[in-house]
Amino acid sequence: MDDKLILAINPGSTSTKIALFQGNKEMFLKNVKHSSEELDKFAKITDQFEFRKNVILYEIENSGFNITDIGTIVGRGGIVKPVKCGVYRINKALLKDLKKGVLGEHASNLGGLIANDISRSIKGSKAFIADPVVVDELDDIARVSGHPKLERVSIFHALNQKAMARQHAKSISQNYEDLNLIVVHLGGGISVGAHRRGRVVDVNQAIDGEGPFSPERSGTLPVGALAKLCFSGEVTHEEVKKMITGQGGYVAYLGTNNAHEVEKRAEQGDKKAKFIQEALAYQVAKEIGAMSTVLKGDVDGIILTGGMAYGKSLIDSITERVRHISFVYVYPGEDEMRALAKNALMALKGEVEIFEYK
Repeated sequence: MDDKLILAINPGSTSTKIALFQGNKEMFLKNVKHSSEELDKFAKITDQFEFRKNVILYEIENSGFNITDIGTIVGRGGIVKPVKCGVYRINKALLKDLKKGVLGEHASNLGGLIANDISRSIKGSKAFIADPVVVDELDDIARVSGHPKLERVSIFHALNQKAMARQHAKSISQNYEDLNLIVVHLGGGISVGAHRRGRVVDVNQAIDGEGPFSPERSGTLPVGALAKLCFSGEVTHEEVKKMITGQGGYVAYLGTNNAHEVEKRAEQGDKKAKFIQEALAYQVAKEIGAMSTVLKGDVDGIILTGGMAYGKSLIDSITERVRHISFVYVYPGEDEMRALAKNALMALKGEVEIFEYK
C-alpha cells in the first residue's frame, strides 16, 4: 500500500475539499466552493451525495492522477453516535447512521458515504473516517443544559481543532497534552472549544444548537421566541431547520454565505455588512470568554483558525476583545486534509488502532 495514494475528502457546509497524499507528501489539493444558491437546489444534505461525489471524481480525473492509483480513502466523519477520537473503519453500522443522521444533518456525513462508494470501485482499497464531528470528551458538568430532556452534546470541528492545537503545541516545543487552549474554528459553522490537557472538555454544539452565529447558521437563539415561532403556524419544521442551519447567520442578514464577500462589503462602506460582521466577532469573543471560565482563567493561548481567519478586520475585532485573557495565535485556513491523511497513514502502518463503529 506504500506506493498507493491516500485520498482525503472533506465535504463542508459550503465547500468540498479534495486532497491526494503519498505517504506524508501532499500531491494534490483542491477546495471547491459551493454557493448557497447551488446547494439550495437540494432539499436535504443527503440529496447532495451524487453532486458532491461527481465533483470529487471530476477533480481527481483532472489532477493528473488515476483513480486506480488510490489505495485508501479517508473521509471527514459525520454526525453519528458520540465516539472517542481516532480512526474508524467504514462498516454497515456507520453507513446506516451516516445516512440516517442520528444526531442531525451535516455535509460531513457525506464524507464517509462517498469514501465508501469510491472504495467499492477500487479493488483492494480501504475506507475510513477520522476524528468525526461527534468526538465527545466533555466533562459531565458541561452536559447539563438547564432541563434534563435537553442535554448538551458534543458536535464540533474536532478534526481541525485537534490538528491545529497539536500544530500550535509543536510550534512552541510543547506537548498538546500539557496545555490549556481555547481553539476557535471559524468556517461555515463556528465552534469554540476549551482544550484542557489534550481533552475538549467543553464546546458549543456548532451545527444547529448554540454558540455564535456563522455565515449560514443562527447559533444560539432566544428560546421563548423560537418556541413561539415554531407553534405559530407560520413556518414548517423543515423551514425552521433551514433557518437554523443553512439560511441563518450571514445568509439571513446579508443574503450570502461568503465571509470574504462580507469582509469586502464592510471595507467598501456597507454599514450593514460591517455591523453584522462586528456582531459575529462580538459573539465569538463572548464564547471565548465563557470557555476561559471553564479553564478557570488558566489559558495558555487562544487559537483562531478556519477559512474566516483570513479576514483581517474580523480577527482584529475578536482579538481586541479577548487579548486580556491570553495571547491570540492566528492560523488561517485549516489542516484538516493533512490530518485526515495522517490518521489514515498511521492506521495503515499499525501505529494507531482502527476502531469498529457500533
